[in-house]
Amino acid sequence: MQVVVSDTKSGKAYKVAGKDAEASALFVGKRIGEVVNAEILGLGGYELEITGGSDKQGMPMRKDVSGAARKRILISSPPGYRPKERGKRRRKSVRG
Repeated sequence: MQVVVSDTKSGKAYKVAGKDAEASALFVGKRIGEVVNAEILGLGGYELEITGGSDKQGMPMRKDVSGAARKRILISSPPGYRPKERGKRRRKSVRG
């Protein structure tokens, strides 16, 4: 599992590779917007806010979708869909 950690002060992003079982246990059951302790990833003393992600197939996560299952929802704005015209809506697959 890869985790991208962004530092808001410096504006830099770092890719952290966590052990699969430990890293996935850190994020299981959490929602977008929650804060988790980053000690398992080797970043002691830091807390991370979950801001988004994607699954193995590249399906984006949305804050307004509950659960971890893939769902087909009707959306008209990002993340997951960027309409070319105003008011355009489309049914897309996303994760919760």
